[in-house]
Amino acid sequence: RFHHTSTSHLCSCSKTISDEKYQDPFQLGRKDLKNLYEDIKKELLVSAAELKEMCDYYFDGKGKAFRPMIVVLMARACNIHHNNSKEVQASQRSVAIIAEMIHTASLVHDDVIDDANSRRGKRTLNQIWGERKAVLAGDFILSAASVALARIGNTTIISVLTQVIEDLVRGEFLQLGSKENENERFAHYLEKTFKKTASLIANSCKAVSILGCPDPKVHEIAYQYGKNVGIAFQLIDDVLDFTSCANHLGKPTAADLKLGLATGPVLFACRQFPEMNAMIMRRFSKPGDVERARKYVLQSDGVQQTTYLAQRYCHAATREIRKLRPSPEREALVHLTEMVLMRDK
Repeated sequence: RFHHTSTSHLCSCSKTISDEKYQDPFQLGRKDLKNLYEDIKKELLVSAAELKEMCDYYFDGKGKAFRPMIVVLMARACNIHHNNSKEVQASQRSVAIIAEMIHTASLVHDDVIDDANSRRGKRTLNQIWGERKAVLAGDFILSAASVALARIGNTTIISVLTQVIEDLVRGEFLQLGSKENENERFAHYLEKTFKKTASLIANSCKAVSILGCPDPKVHEIAYQYGKNVGIAFQLIDDVLDFTSCANHLGKPTAADLKLGLATGPVLFACRQFPEMNAMIMRRFSKPGDVERARKYVLQSDGVQQTTYLAQRYCHAATREIRKLRPSPEREALVHLTEMVLMRDK
């Protein structure tokens, strides 16, 4: 609750576009994302009825398509910056499709690792079809994304986007480990957050900038914007695990604690309640640990500090994207940083 009610007066970046034309990212990106899920299903053409059913289950068109939207807006912003071209190239739109496929495959695999039973408000693949088939479905989606990536026919783009898959695996391994030292622990958490969440957004943004503009400075702007927005997005996700109700979030709350994970709010709370250190090291495995840790977090300023940190990342993203030539898409990407901070699910 704190997050939703207080961010508006904490967040100075809410003033950033008050004097410019308001741009709704979802409205602006809609044209380029039309038939997105139908196009993904074309990439997933498969004769096995059960595998098709599993793929269709997640690509049902009800997702927000947050990542593809960022990618097409970045593509337009970079194209306009370079030569005032207002069209998204077919290869840039393909990157948006591939990003959503990689993201969904990672969710399928994450749910197996976490033994999760709900995702986006409905039962997970592993709950319905079992773990083995869910793993294979995730593999199949990744393989289809790889075929689509190869079809773009640009070795630089292949290199940039395959880095995402490597980061996802490394991030998952980081999440399985924990650090003794408190400072190391926070660095470990941020590195895991980058690899599991932000790398996909950062490298997808970089890929479309490479396709649309030859300037390496623009590639770095796109990458840094995606990286900072991605980290902020996950920080707010970690806040919502403590402040949002399960029905609203579409998955159980305190889920991270139950998985033994110490996220930002926990790590900040630990500074006020050092007795949490022992719980973090045993990954909240003793009876009562999860409830006690949740209580400590809500008594501390952990939620507030994590929200402040997310704001800092959003400010950094805004500073980067403002280096591009002004365009409606650039302003929509600025506004998107505010939407990341204000979201409640």
